[in-house]
Amino acid sequence: MDIKELATHFRAPAFPGCYFFSFEGIEGAGKSTQIIKLKEYLENKNFRVLVLREPGGTVFGEKLRQAILNSQSPIHPVAELHLFASSRAQLLQEVTLKELGVPNTVIIYDRYIDSTIAYQGVARSLGIETVMRTHLSFPLTLTPHLSFYLRIPADLSHTRQKMRNAPKDYFEKQGDNFYDKLVEGYDRAAEIFSDRIKTINGNQDLELVHQDIVARVESLLTQSQETSDL
Repeated sequence: MDIKELATHFRAPAFPGCYFFSFEGIEGAGKSTQIIKLKEYLENKNFRVLVLREPGGTVFGEKLRQAILNSQSPIHPVAELHLFASSRAQLLQEVTLKELGVPNTVIIYDRYIDSTIAYQGVARSLGIETVMRTHLSFPLTLTPHLSFYLRIPADLSHTRQKMRNAPKDYFEKQGDNFYDKLVEGYDRAAEIFSDRIKTINGNQDLELVHQDIVARVESLLTQSQETSDL
């Protein structure tokens, strides 16, 4: 199977009235801020909103997160890929699928498979096809209804990281070339999953980014309501 054919094996979970979103982008893209703003917006529309992070979200996943991000020695790219996939599968099975069974629920992920495509598939040179094949078993075939890729250039990422002046984790310590490849990886993911991934200029005013995200969400909600009325 080529990449286009592999992509047909992935689909959003079917829980009428409930939604699954994810946020993607390199460090400093503004994911955390926009997740908070979307959560507040949806709660004002009477949705029950859960925010989960990757890797993490479960006891198992949080232990993997600490092992990866605090590692002081190199982790083999294949090991990275399978560690992230393991955390993702556990989070989907233990939390996401159960919570989506509760009416009027929205689940927001901070990172999902698109990060694995960018980090391990492209930046670590494992190949996008390798990443996708690793995700062909359920529940890893599930994807968000919408993914928001906050796109910023690598140099802006470095600038924002310096402004935060926070300790760098395992991936944040990588060099400029690594970040350039990450942008390339996210761009490729956005091409492969163009119906799901919405690329948003993360270099604009925070409120404009939020308005762009809300417009995409409202379009999906309207479309879903019209479908349910048929």
